[in-house]
Amino acid sequence: MPREFSATEDPLAGSSITKVGVVGLGTMGAGIAEVLARTGLTVVAVDLDEEAVRRGRAHLEHSTARAVKRDKLSSDDQYDLFSRIRYTTTLSDLADVDLVIEAVPERMELKAEVFAELDRVCRPEVVLASNTSSLSVTELSVVTGRPGKVVGMHFFNPAPVLKLVEVVRTVVTEPDVVAAVVGFVERLGKVPVVIGDRAGFIANALLFGYLNHAVRMFESRYASREDIDAAMRFGCGYPMGPLQLLDLMGLDTAYEILDTMYHQSRNRLHAPAPVLKQMITAGLLGRKSGRGFYTYDDVDSPIVVPDEQTPGDVVQGGRVREVQRVGVVGTGTMATGIVEVFAKAGNDVVMRARSEVKATAALEAVRRSLDKAVLRGKLTEEARDAALGRIRITVSFDDFADCDLVVEAVAEELEVKKAVFGALDEVCKPGAVLATTTSSLPVIECAAATSRPADVVGLHFFNPAQVMKLVEVVHTISTSPDVLATARSLCVKLGKHAVSCGDRAGFIVNALLFPYLNDAVRMLEAHYADADDIDGAMTIGCGLPMGPFALLDVVGLDVALAIQRELYLEFREAGFAPAPLLEHLVTAGRLGRKAGKGFRDYTV
Repeated sequence: MPREFSATEDPLAGSSITKVGVVGLGTMGAGIAEVLARTGLTVVAVDLDEEAVRRGRAHLEHSTARAVKRDKLSSDDQYDLFSRIRYTTTLSDLADVDLVIEAVPERMELKAEVFAELDRVCRPEVVLASNTSSLSVTELSVVTGRPGKVVGMHFFNPAPVLKLVEVVRTVVTEPDVVAAVVGFVERLGKVPVVIGDRAGFIANALLFGYLNHAVRMFESRYASREDIDAAMRFGCGYPMGPLQLLDLMGLDTAYEILDTMYHQSRNRLHAPAPVLKQMITAGLLGRKSGRGFYTYDDVDSPIVVPDEQTPGDVVQGGRVREVQRVGVVGTGTMATGIVEVFAKAGNDVVMRARSEVKATAALEAVRRSLDKAVLRGKLTEEARDAALGRIRITVSFDDFADCDLVVEAVAEELEVKKAVFGALDEVCKPGAVLATTTSSLPVIECAAATSRPADVVGLHFFNPAQVMKLVEVVHTISTSPDVLATARSLCVKLGKHAVSCGDRAGFIVNALLFPYLNDAVRMLEAHYADADDIDGAMTIGCGLPMGPFALLDVVGLDVALAIQRELYLEFREAGFAPAPLLEHLVTAGRLGRKAGKGFRDYTV
């Protein structure tokens, strides 16, 4: 007999939910069951057979044991948690639950079969939720007789740790159902983000385009797996590199999500990179199979072991040239940071400015930065004074005549850079390495402005150079092995992490980062979600240090637009074309924090 409610009790109210069904006890289902039981709810956990239930129970026991070991959960609480969960292999045991969350494998036909059966056994007022990360919730809803009471509840892995839950409404989901689910998610101590039913929702729609692009970069042998991952960790502060993340989530899972997104969006950037299917066919699924992009010491182990792709010494090929005296062209933030880095490393540095006033101001900027390092205990007063003593300022290119390396760090304008390289070619000694810090312009154009293209390389430091560890070492088709080896050796001496790549727009970091940022702008432009929800999805759900709009406002919308245009011109991918909203904001003078207004307004 259906449960009766009093006139004042709302059967959909989040607070009235006391018993919840979870269907599917893989990593996600077991994690969701743990979250529910930790909150004091009674859980009915269902899977296909006794073996699947045993694996699900083992997942939960392992997860809670780790929490006890880390003092995140007491032994008594762990016992109480287990007592709230009933395991079964029969869906009909969900007849008296108040809510069902489905977490079976990401296949539409399987999920649809589960929802049709849930509709038959559950009371008419019970909300049915899917933990799908990419499939259409609308398609699931129409196999039931209650499409208005079907929603998406996309938890993030690991569910007991990550706070974000994407609450997905369809065009027919009842408003009070959405409100009740939002309240329920908050009751679990999670952060809900309400969105429409679109491929990938927020997080996966943005994350998987980026991951797929990284796979294509690896597939084309543009950069090594280690350098791609290190570039995003050190350059962007991401907790994991893209290929490491794919190994963690499973390449088969990633392929299914990308394939589903592509069939809904028809966006070529979502079409799974061919190497993914090849690796899956070969059984290289990531950590869960012991091998994916990397090789692990055991199945389900996070410990990477060397294999045939593991690089040797960071300095490979070519003779390393001696670098003692360094020249730096420019007086901006990047130039002064680079001067400081070399001076602290023991190099004599010549800094060239266009005027005595600019030269003096630049030297003072270096002094202030070194003083801050002393105040923070990062540097001794003696080391500061020694570094300052190694710096000489000049307004003449002639003072670079005896430099072993000259680094150009002027404005990001190709004609200006080419003029600098032409001048350096005239005064620098044979064998001197000439480097550009460009972040997106062709290094070969700078090399072609000289009579010594083999001696030209890209050294893309990240801002602030004295803090950020990453340097992208960019070789052109003309760069000699000696120069490449010298550049990588120099990075080691400077305490930097060097990654090598070819001379292509955006190199590694910007080529992966800015299309993702551009996709976020397109999502906002389409009114799918607001800037706060998108930023929250990427920071809370994916663990990124900043959301896309917060980052764009810091970088500068004009800078982002210029880089995105370079990427579009280089690759001619329709998906790389700058979002019109980005262009409009730049035209309107909303350039980000530096202008006091960008995607958000700031107090100047």
